[in-house]
Amino acid sequence: MKELFIIQQKLKCDKSLRNDYGKYNYRSAEQILEAVKPILADQKCVLILNDDIVERSGCNYVKATATLYREDGTECAHSTAYAQDEGKRSGMDAAQVTGAASSYARKYALNGLFAIDNTKDVDTEEYQNKKQAASKAKASAAAAENTRLQTALAEVAKCKDRDSLNAVWNTFADLQNVAEFKQAVIAANKF
Repeated sequence: MKELFIIQQKLKCDKSLRNDYGKYNYRSAEQILEAVKPILADQKCVLILNDDIVERSGCNYVKATATLYREDGTECAHSTAYAQDEGKRSGMDAAQVTGAASSYARKYALNGLFAIDNTKDVDTEEYQNKKQAASKAKASAAAAENTRLQTALAEVAKCKDRDSLNAVWNTFADLQNVAEFKQAVIAANKF
């Protein structure tokens, strides 16, 4: 399994293709294969992809299996994914539809085998910008929660009876698990 570990650590395959109709980026099975081949060679491993057509609940699916073999021929690991073969699509013959389902299933079998995720390299400017934005959003949320807590504590201090205290408790239900708020309500509940 050390070979698979190394391959998973080294393999990077960005979503560099663009679907303008759906407005999203994606990666193809072919891109993954191109990116992994040099790493497979370094690790003295072979990747075999197999497809089967399986029927489930009246629908046909392409079952793709990606299997990683060591140099000595022993299996290291495998992953399987499915894609529905719809049979027909506008502008495509049956072979093209099955081929598209095969490509899709193979891509997800490869994603599973090689633990391909959507993270960006930590050295990229985009990653750093996203990290800074997340940090600012977290700080802003913490400040907003603190302001809300201070408002809730002020309302608890104004309570003159149990009904008004219950109203404050229910109004600030999102703070009921905050220790400071709980303690203030308990301390004020001496009516």
